[in-house]
Amino acid sequence: MGAVALALILGALGFQYLRHLAPCEMCHWQRWPHIAAAIIGLAVVPVWKRQARPLALLTVLLVLASGLIGLYQTGMQLGVLPGPTACTVAHAYVMGSGAPPPEVSCNVVTWSLLGLSLAAYNAIFSIGAALVGTLLLVRGRS
Repeated sequence: MGAVALALILGALGFQYLRHLAPCEMCHWQRWPHIAAAIIGLAVVPVWKRQARPLALLTVLLVLASGLIGLYQTGMQLGVLPGPTACTVAHAYVMGSGAPPPEVSCNVVTWSLLGLSLAAYNAIFSIGAALVGTLLLVRGRS
């Protein structure tokens, strides 16, 4: 779970710094649970093995939380869910451009593949990974 969270956060940072896509505020909201899940899953669990199961569950819940935020943002982008239309972030900018930071609205799709935004992909991968993690935790208990 920690590796999945790390891969997703690195992917988001890759889009930000390599593809020059400035994140919106909700994009940042989706990143924080992944950062926490990566730290817990990859650094804390191996050291604190006595609490591995509850920490693994916490990691699953953090990845799920990021996915649910992505799902909500996807609903906003599709116009089926209400949301903060003034949701912008002014501190994310394209490094080295010298340009002022762009304002990015949370309900605007800045990149898509097969009609799905980055928020949608985060929702799919995060919720899917959380389901697999939950199944593995349940199977490990029996």
